[in-house]
Amino acid sequence: MRPVKRDVLRVCDIGWRPLCDLFSPYGLQLKLVEDGKAIPGSHWGDDEAGLIAYELFARPDTPVHSVLHEAGHWLLMDDERRDRLHTDAGGNSAEENAVCYLQILMADCLDGVGRQRMFEDMDSWGYSFRLGSAKRWFHEDAEDAKLTLLTLLGSDHNKSLNTIYIQGKISDILTLNRDYSQ
Repeated sequence: MRPVKRDVLRVCDIGWRPLCDLFSPYGLQLKLVEDGKAIPGSHWGDDEAGLIAYELFARPDTPVHSVLHEAGHWLLMDDERRDRLHTDAGGNSAEENAVCYLQILMADCLDGVGRQRMFEDMDSWGYSFRLGSAKRWFHEDAEDAKLTLLTLLGSDHNKSLNTIYIQGKISDILTLNRDYSQ
């Protein structure tokens, strides 16, 4: 087993405002937690992002990949599930894969992040993919994740999400047919 590195982009590296700007149009409120304080709703504890209902909690030392991942879960939920949400986003393995795919796409919305850095950070943190890396998974083995994402984005509870994405930086999310080999 390879050692897991922890040198990943943190919220303090990119700033709080870009994350708030990315998610507030959907109704997800980001709450900054003071350094050294426990993060409410964090499933993994330590510096990992947390979710409670319509709020995502993070500290300056929270990894950006963690914020994007938890936000991805939230974005793919319906309101009934969001209302009950506390700490564990739940979902099945198909949703988990769709969330990983979405977090890579969302990384392109943040200056100084981008999908290449997200691949690197996911690998460094220890995300596990059959093909050995996030990048290979994304390019060669994520068709099921892409289809699940399209299905979830096409559901009634995500109509506003589709509209915002069309107007936003990742308008290609609905087609997902763009060449992602870069």
